[in-house]
Amino acid sequence: MGSLVSKQVERRKAIRTEKKVLCDLCESCGVDFPGCDYHPPDRKNWMAGLNPEKVHINKIVWPGTHDSATNKIGTPCISRPFAQCQSLSIYHQLVRGTRVLDIRIQENRRVCHGILATYSVDVVIKDIKKFLSETESEIIILEIRTEFGQKDPPDFDKYLVEQLGDVLVHQDDHVFGKTIAELLPKRVICIWKPRQSPQPNAGGPLWSSRYMKDNWTDTDLPSTKFENNLKHLSEQPPVSSRKFFYRVENTVTPQADNPILCVRPVTRRIHGYARLFITQCFSKGCVDRLQIFSTDFIDEDFVDACVGLTHARIEGKA
Repeated sequence: MGSLVSKQVERRKAIRTEKKVLCDLCESCGVDFPGCDYHPPDRKNWMAGLNPEKVHINKIVWPGTHDSATNKIGTPCISRPFAQCQSLSIYHQLVRGTRVLDIRIQENRRVCHGILATYSVDVVIKDIKKFLSETESEIIILEIRTEFGQKDPPDFDKYLVEQLGDVLVHQDDHVFGKTIAELLPKRVICIWKPRQSPQPNAGGPLWSSRYMKDNWTDTDLPSTKFENNLKHLSEQPPVSSRKFFYRVENTVTPQADNPILCVRPVTRRIHGYARLFITQCFSKGCVDRLQIFSTDFIDEDFVDACVGLTHARIEGKA
């Protein structure tokens, strides 16, 4: 019992130390970067506001959400706090400015996070269609994967094409060098990641798993995650030459050996340091590699930071 208590004391000290590291870095380095003062007048239509004829797909810093469809997962006040990573619906995330969605599913086509399930993926598709019907120039990256330990839903690739076929951007390496205007009226880059089923074919309406990469660090230590994100990002090719999307997730996750298992208080340890991360990307010389930037509980400031850097890139300032 004593060793367990001692271990938890050390864990709490490590967390406090790592939180202080980020706080001190923020105070010493600041959070100013090219585009940091830009705020889109309409987050629902922020891509349209940047001029679709000028915005190349590989120049966008895409604001994304981690475990996007978990707003109603589990039982309120019981299991939900342990699995909920977003409080907004898919539609309201898109309205807020989110442009990359991370959806995990089970064999029965229900969205899930680990062992906990929520509504059908039909709800996600319905929200996406609603948003698309209300906008004209916003491009969405929709990543759907079969959750770890689950089986692929039967004929799910056919389902996706039936539901979204008219707006799907077909898998093509040339897409990265195109502008938004050149993709329209196609609006959705759908990356389907099955576990047992065949990967989508080249040139087809769905994109295969090789087009979405990341380096997930499973930790609740904020400075460790922050530094690992910078390290892995610096090892990627610049967006100008890359033929895949690379995601950095501004999140930390609860660990089984720590008594704090609810998502919100844990991820809050790093949540407010998104602008610091962008600043450090400039400092470390890897800002030309930053592309998809995702978070739990996405807010306006996170979106504005991503859009601001995108605006700076378009203007040749970053």
